[in-house]
Amino acid sequence: MNIILSTDNEHKLREIRELVDGKFRVLSKTEAGYGDIHPVEDGDTLEANAMIKIKPLEGEIVIGDDTGLFVHALEGRPGVYSARYAGEDGNDEKNREKLLREMEGKSDRSAYFKTVIAVKREKETYTVEGICPGHITESPRGEGGFGYDPLFVPEGYDKTFAEMTDDEKNAVSHRGLALRAFVESLKS
Repeated sequence: MNIILSTDNEHKLREIRELVDGKFRVLSKTEAGYGDIHPVEDGDTLEANAMIKIKPLEGEIVIGDDTGLFVHALEGRPGVYSARYAGEDGNDEKNREKLLREMEGKSDRSAYFKTVIAVKREKETYTVEGICPGHITESPRGEGGFGYDPLFVPEGYDKTFAEMTDDEKNAVSHRGLALRAFVESLKS
């Protein structure tokens, strides 16, 4: 069974392929022939943005995800704007730098990652989600992962996502939890 993932983000694609562990063939939107479609993520929730990503694509199963980092001391920021927190010309490093600047002097460093996966399967459309609580470090740690991974320590651990192996991260991450919920949903 083919799953079309509404992204060309290599990090997400690799992570999702590892998580489904060969149970499904996962195609990027370009591999599925939709490389020229670039949905504008202008929703005000992760759910809305995930749905926007799957709307123009067709296939056996189409999924699109949106993820945000929600920091309590910043009233939930960067949230739905996590990927473009430092502005439209920002990147992972600039996003991390901005987050650390805004966290200076904050004693409450608690945060959570949330991933929402929108699924289009035959005539059915639904969402599943995964949430991973944790906290923000005072400086980046680790070489792996992407995005805010060098700054986020999941609850119950002393390593950032960027310091974990892929297997360790996938076992507890927001995306891993959401993908397991997605795979479970295919069984029903």
